[in-house]
Amino acid sequence: MAHDSNGLRSVSAMPLELLRTPPPKERADAARNRAAVLEAAARLFAEKGVEAVSMDQVAAAAGVGKGTLFRRFGDKSGLAVALLDARERVLQEAILYGPPPLGPGAPADERLAAFLNAYFDYLLEHLALVRMSETATPGARYRIGAYRFWHRHVAILLATAPDPDPDHAAHALLAALAADHVAALLPELGEQRMRTGLLHLAQSAM
Repeated sequence: MAHDSNGLRSVSAMPLELLRTPPPKERADAARNRAAVLEAAARLFAEKGVEAVSMDQVAAAAGVGKGTLFRRFGDKSGLAVALLDARERVLQEAILYGPPPLGPGAPADERLAAFLNAYFDYLLEHLALVRMSETATPGARYRIGAYRFWHRHVAILLATAPDPDPDHAAHALLAALAADHVAALLPELGEQRMRTGLLHLAQSAM
C-alpha cells in the first residue's frame, strides 16, 4: 500500500481496466478449434458433471486431436478457466461501466454489497468450474487474472474504510468466496445464510 503527498492511503495496484487482458488474436483454424472445444466441454460438463468428463471425451466430442486439446488448454482446469472467461468479463464490464450500485456512482459500501451479491450469484451458477480452476494446483486461485481484478476492485472500495490495510482486508473478504470453501459449507449453511454472513463481513470491514 502506498501513501500520497497528504498521507492518505491509496491501493498500490494498476487500474482495473488494465487487469482485463484481451484475448490474443488467433488464426481462423485455431479459433474454430477453440470454439468447438469450449462448446463440447460446456455441453459435456452440463450433461455429466465436471468431475465425470475426461479430456479424451472432450477431444472426441469437439472433433480435435488430444494433442491439440492438451497443447491449447493444458488440462481440465485450463478448460475451466477458458469457459469462465466470458462469464467473468460480463461481471467485470458491469463493475467498470454498468449502472450503480454495481457500477460507478454509488457509495463504496453499497458497491461492495452489490459486488458480493453479484459474485456470489456467479459463483453458485458455475461452482464446479470455478472450484476446478482455483484448486488445480496449490495457489492457483491467486494466479488467475480474474482474481487480481476482483481483489483490486474490493481493495479500492475498502480504501475508504478505517482499516489501515485495504489490500489485506480485500484478500480476507474474498477468502469467504473461495469456491472450495463455498462448496464445503453450502450444504450445511444454505445459500441465504452464507449470503447474509458474507454481507455482514463486508459491513464490519467498512
